[in-house]
Amino acid sequence: MTRSLLDVRSIARVYDMHHGMFAKAAGVRAVDDVSLLLERGDTLGIVGESGSGKSTTGRVVLGLEPPSAGEVLFDGRPMPRHGSPEWRKARMRMQMIYQDPFGALDRRMPVAAQVREPLDIHAIGTPADRDARVGELLQAVGLSASVTKRFPHELSGGQRQRVVLARALITRPDLLVCDEPVSALDVSIQAQVVNLLSDLQADLGIAMVFISHDLRVVRQVSRRIAVMYLGRIVEEGDADDLFVRPEHPYTRALVSAAPMPGRRMADRDMLQGEPPNPAHRPSGCSFHPRCPVALARCRTEMPALADLGGNRLVACHLATGANSIDVASPSGSAAARTMEGAAR
Repeated sequence: MTRSLLDVRSIARVYDMHHGMFAKAAGVRAVDDVSLLLERGDTLGIVGESGSGKSTTGRVVLGLEPPSAGEVLFDGRPMPRHGSPEWRKARMRMQMIYQDPFGALDRRMPVAAQVREPLDIHAIGTPADRDARVGELLQAVGLSASVTKRFPHELSGGQRQRVVLARALITRPDLLVCDEPVSALDVSIQAQVVNLLSDLQADLGIAMVFISHDLRVVRQVSRRIAVMYLGRIVEEGDADDLFVRPEHPYTRALVSAAPMPGRRMADRDMLQGEPPNPAHRPSGCSFHPRCPVALARCRTEMPALADLGGNRLVACHLATGANSIDVASPSGSAAARTMEGAAR
């Protein structure tokens, strides 16, 4: 068997928070016991509300932050220590695309120099080879040669994101971690960038971790989706199956909130309240204060991420695989009522 490109094993990321000058630091778990597998050329989507731990997971995956527990294996080897020569070598094979393309670019450097910079840092190829590679990449992401001497402030948001993508691809990486790569763009430009990512992945065989709060976008580019809530994965499964038959109440709420032709606002299962403070996690299931079908057990016992079969993992005391609801149809809005009946 070929080993997975990315193997994330029960990682946690804990930050020390001080609530006063003389107060003892309290540990806040931004990521808690997260495990993921990603094969070469595949795409894993990670979705959830702000503060769910998606971006922190992406930074730990790339070795930008060390895990407080667990480990990350890239191509079968543990992630080297941040800043070490081994880590820099590994980073040639993994790149990140950030949410804000303007913030990710140096405003003092022209486009061509910024795209070429990773090749200069890692001393890849001759100067002529590097210039040729820059031209190829800019053309591949849909930019003309006229942008090479421009500065970031002279480009549109879509053009800047294409420059960021070209820079990320210049070292021919095996893995891209895309952290909300289209959320700062107009809807029409979002579609262009998402289609471009899909085309480049098909052409180059790159694996992607696609992080977003927009389930529609994630579904479009991902084969598999992991849903995170308050630092933990609450559901994971094949993208289409998870979208049509969500098992966890939180997943159902996210799917129901996504606009869909023919579905009325009254048919949606809307989330109530705000996510709890990670520094003061609820006992038991972290979602129970917002869950419409929570049981007494949910308030005291944290559910394990269990395999329901069919490549579906769910962390919910009520999930059995028999409660699947087709939320893509108008009648699917009864998801909460069906789960409530199952609880009774």
